[in-house]
Amino acid sequence: MGFEYKSEATFLGLPLLHISFKFRPNRVPVPAKGIIAIGQFTCGIFTLSQFGVGIVSISQFAIAAYALAQFAFAYSLIAQFGIYIHQGHGQLVRSLSELLEML
Repeated sequence: MGFEYKSEATFLGLPLLHISFKFRPNRVPVPAKGIIAIGQFTCGIFTLSQFGVGIVSISQFAIAAYALAQFAFAYSLIAQFGIYIHQGHGQLVRSLSELLEML
């Protein structure tokens, strides 16, 4: 149920583009995994998603090296709420070292 596209071209075993807005028959979402991953759940180098894990991620919820998100954990980020390691900007954004000092 839903939509899925995977490019035939691959790099390091991952499709160059994977788009997935698909659900399995048991209603479990199919995550998009690729160099460029687009969907509700994604994992890849560049991700555009609701929940994304990647190097560069534009997501609602992100774990990434570089993130633009509503909620994020990243090396560097722009987020509404986030925890960063090196640099971050946003409404409620804190560095991981700052949070660890509070403990």
